[in-house]
Amino acid sequence: MQHKAIRSAVFGVALLILATGARLQAQFRFQVLTPEVIEGRLKSFKGNDSQRQATVKALFHEAGCTGENLTEQPVKGLKQSNVICVLPGSTSAVILIGAHFDHADVGEGVVDNWTGASLLPSLYQALNTQRRRHTFLFLAFAGEEKGLVGSRFYVQSLTEEQAKKIDATVIMDTLGLGPTEMWVSRSDKRLVNLLYGMSQLLKLPLSGVNVDKVGMSDEEPFIKRNIPAIIIHSLTQKTLHVVHSARDNYGAIHFDDYYNSYKLLSGYLASLDESLGLQGEIPEKIPSN
Repeated sequence: MQHKAIRSAVFGVALLILATGARLQAQFRFQVLTPEVIEGRLKSFKGNDSQRQATVKALFHEAGCTGENLTEQPVKGLKQSNVICVLPGSTSAVILIGAHFDHADVGEGVVDNWTGASLLPSLYQALNTQRRRHTFLFLAFAGEEKGLVGSRFYVQSLTEEQAKKIDATVIMDTLGLGPTEMWVSRSDKRLVNLLYGMSQLLKLPLSGVNVDKVGMSDEEPFIKRNIPAIIIHSLTQKTLHVVHSARDNYGAIHFDDYYNSYKLLSGYLASLDESLGLQGEIPEKIPSN
């Protein structure tokens, strides 16, 4: 049944331009689930944070992440645990994708941040049919609203060797209010440029919107440990009022924009697997609002 809901997309482009000026051809292969699957998972937001933890784990299991590849990390001071899904690669180099599943006391917490948490299993499925160089870690963090508790605990638990193996951290928080945005001022420059390149390849909207007034998200512990990170969101000055308010409900979601974010992130993760560790940089051309 899951296979019927998948349509395959294969892309190739001269995306990377090396320092020598030579172009590098690369094939970025990933699969895209139907809008119905993505919307169904997004609508599974009901319940308190403990129930949402259980739902995230069930969605991972449904996506095919099972057995020893699906674990829970108890977090000191929280009732809820971090949920971790591993997609093994051919090397021990890591790309980490994270989003918090907990929500504020006011509103339904669909935008902030079930949009990110419920997308993690679908991104796992986007990548799991191809052999990958990197090991991908999909993390659903607990306790973000209580002060980044889950992500801080996770990062603090890493050894120096484990931290050095993380080539990129992609944090999703508050998607679906509009087209995909990236928090450029807090993100790693190379990761930003790679995301912009993929948006051009897939012809999907992307711009840079810094939302410093909102505060930090789960990227902060990674940045403090000098682990490259990028923050993906959808906030603008016109939609800031939705966060931590009764307006945060399913009616605030622009599903077409949300689905475009999913497609863009699917291609982006596949491209990171091929691109990170290569010499040279991407041309710097980042739109801003």
